[in-house]
Amino acid sequence: MPLFLYPLGLTCLLLMLALVLLWRRPRLAAISISLSLILLLAGSNGWVSNWLVGSLEFQNLPATEVPRAEAIVVLGGATKPQSPPRPWVEVNEAGDRVLYGAKLYRDNQAPLMILSGGRIDWRGGGPPESADMAELVRSMGVPESAILQEPNSRNTRENAVNVQQLMEARGIRRILLVTSAMHMPRSLMIFKKLGIDAIAAPTDFLTAQQDLQEPGSSLEAVILNVLPDADRLHRTTLALKEYLGIGIYWLRRWV
Repeated sequence: MPLFLYPLGLTCLLLMLALVLLWRRPRLAAISISLSLILLLAGSNGWVSNWLVGSLEFQNLPATEVPRAEAIVVLGGATKPQSPPRPWVEVNEAGDRVLYGAKLYRDNQAPLMILSGGRIDWRGGGPPESADMAELVRSMGVPESAILQEPNSRNTRENAVNVQQLMEARGIRRILLVTSAMHMPRSLMIFKKLGIDAIAAPTDFLTAQQDLQEPGSSLEAVILNVLPDADRLHRTTLALKEYLGIGIYWLRRWV
């Protein structure tokens, strides 16, 4: 159901409503079509998209010097399983999570990596994401002895609960939390709500400082930001999903 609260889903609902109203209420149908167009243009607008994404990503900027911790926790959502014709485990847009987690380990920021993520059957199934991430970080030089997998979580709340159990079993008190910058605000709130001493180590930034600066007088830049763009619409949807998630988690008292 939340899909119909995002720009594309809501646009589809409005267009279906317009079809129903077209013959008997043409003026209302025209209003519905106009709202659909406004939603698509606003959601795919460069300034709107960058502002929404940046409002989440810039809440937890990377520290100049990352402090040491007892473990690096990398949240799932970054890999695709080795399903034919893929020759190996692959990463998606959020694959920076795995790369950055391995880098932090190789920089001696922590002696242990906890890879957290299961796999939802109705979204393709396959091995748990923790196993995929483990295969990737091993190829980057992280020894098996330094890898701890949490393969059962299906959402961010379960990530935190299951990781907390592993931490208590190992006597781990302080972690570096690695996830996408846009996902970090909700993740950090969940971990801290459980009393976990988590330090934000964000990665996978979709916006940069220059993207949030005031646009210049260049006509080309203005036109490009106004013209509809599917990638910007996708980013707007991701940001709205995070805000909706924060709201739902707040209602459930998870943050």
